[in-house]
Amino acid sequence: MRKIWSLLFLLVPIMGVGMFAMAPSSGWWMPKGASTYAADIDHLFNLILGITGVAFVLTQGALVYFLWRYPDAEGRTATYAHGNHRIEMIWTVIPAAILVFIAFYQFGSWKDIKFRKIFAGEGTSPMFEVVAGQFEWRFTYPGKDGKLGTADDVHSLNEFHAPVGKKVVFDLKSRDVLHSFFIPRFRIKQDAVPGITIPVWFEATEEGDFELVCAELCGWGHYKMRGMAHIVSEAAFNDWLEKTKAAEEVFE
Repeated sequence: MRKIWSLLFLLVPIMGVGMFAMAPSSGWWMPKGASTYAADIDHLFNLILGITGVAFVLTQGALVYFLWRYPDAEGRTATYAHGNHRIEMIWTVIPAAILVFIAFYQFGSWKDIKFRKIFAGEGTSPMFEVVAGQFEWRFTYPGKDGKLGTADDVHSLNEFHAPVGKKVVFDLKSRDVLHSFFIPRFRIKQDAVPGITIPVWFEATEEGDFELVCAELCGWGHYKMRGMAHIVSEAAFNDWLEKTKAAEEVFE
């Protein structure tokens, strides 16, 4: 009877694997990617999920086996062992090898997404600047002079526009504490660190409105630090930029 009760623990790995198998078709999975490197990020996510999933099934299977094989019984006493060098080497070497494999396997994607000289090229100017602060996102576009920090800059609060199908480079800053710029459908998540200017890039593959959130706990108002990315055609983007600049000039 005690062995039968131990088999109930088998439901844990079965339900875990079953829920992961059902998730994509049930709408419980990640939102559809909408940037050029979203597929690479998803591939790495699925790879790591597969590795950890196999480890989960093996460890849970071992737990169920030992619960069934060695149930509590009258007169049975535990046998104590002080370490096993062979087993310790196995569970140290295998995870270490997996981590080294992941480190090398993901390097190409990391380089394309994070290395400025790769994604932008030397001397490439940012399309706009993002300054994170409690609890808002401030966007600044260069005016006709093409330079940021001058009198003709164009400003936007908690929303930005960018053209579809074009590589967009921007500088990310924070004016107070640590924040995190996160657009789930673009697979962008980059910390905004006080005192550091961090270049970020993306290339949207479809038009639409995409939610921007702060993914780093930054204070009592963290929950409401939201914004919106409006991805439009290049003509619509240029038109928005001109109209926004004209509106700002009226109030100057």
